[in-house]
Amino acid sequence: MDGGIDVIEFRSVTKRFADGTVAVDGLDLVVESGKITVFVGPSGCGKTTSLRMINRMIEPTEGTITVDGRDVMAGHPADLRRGIGYVIQQAGLFPHKTIRDNIATVPLLLGWSKPKARARAEELMQTVGLGPEMAGRYPAQLSGGQQQRVGVARALAADPPVLLMDEPFSAVDPVVRESLQDELLRLQGELGKTIVFVTHDIDEAVKLGDKVAVFRTGGHLAQYAEPAELLARPADDFVDGFVGRDRGYRTLGFLSDEVPLGTITPVHVGESATGGWTLVVDEEDKPLGWVTGAGPVAEADVLPGGTLHPVASGSLRSALDAALSSPSGQGVAVDDEGRLAGSISADAVLAALAAAREAA
Repeated sequence: MDGGIDVIEFRSVTKRFADGTVAVDGLDLVVESGKITVFVGPSGCGKTTSLRMINRMIEPTEGTITVDGRDVMAGHPADLRRGIGYVIQQAGLFPHKTIRDNIATVPLLLGWSKPKARARAEELMQTVGLGPEMAGRYPAQLSGGQQQRVGVARALAADPPVLLMDEPFSAVDPVVRESLQDELLRLQGELGKTIVFVTHDIDEAVKLGDKVAVFRTGGHLAQYAEPAELLARPADDFVDGFVGRDRGYRTLGFLSDEVPLGTITPVHVGESATGGWTLVVDEEDKPLGWVTGAGPVAEADVLPGGTLHPVASGSLRSALDAALSSPSGQGVAVDDEGRLAGSISADAVLAALAAAREAA
């Protein structure tokens, strides 16, 4: 299997295990080329089974799965898997191999020379945000987030057109998870892979997915739609309940408009605040947090400042979150370099929301 894969298609696919359990029941679904498709749903709904049938880690009982028009059951599983990258929870790295050699595993299996495979590994380390000094380290010497980056790099090493990701970020803490999600979106913007991503987290699904497939218990596909449509028009009560009460707030992530910025006068550590809430910035005008009251500002006085709104994103969800999470009631907007750009009020965001809805 070489490049140019167009779609992955499930046609009436059912998986029935030996004990009679039906994990997937009559699945019809087309995964679009060059997009991220997310399978989401509660435990036992068949989302992981569906993913693993694509590369024959599990084989379907009935129906057909095709990759670029070719039945996955037609050839040898090893040949199929050479064109499909696979990333799992906990990365699944070889503990006795260095990071460089973990990433080079598949190219070496494909017959690449060791220098070529290692050069590819070092190139991919840079691509996924790992420094060259980590090449000779072992997995146990890396954080969970770094290990997941290695797992992604290893899956990309032979440049497969398809990437399967089975809850790859669920074992890391929320801050690291968000950074890994952002990194995946950045990589996808550069590489344009056909990605199937499994998660149980609806927030992760709507953030990452170009399209989202919601599975219900028993292996039935409940709805398959773009995230904005899923949030705005759930197909039934199950989808409505699974998407959750906050779907109106999540929908803000798909609305964008320019929010007018207010002015804000910050201080640096060591300078004097004049009273009330005052924003503190560092030497590069990057926000550090807030202080309250008058007098000289000490580093120990600075309180966490809530989330920051990147102006370039245009996201109304990001803007509103910045305004609501700030202890002062003023959200903080930053430019592409993370420097202070101005303040945001919740009222300004709601006015922009009304304008965006009118325009839509």
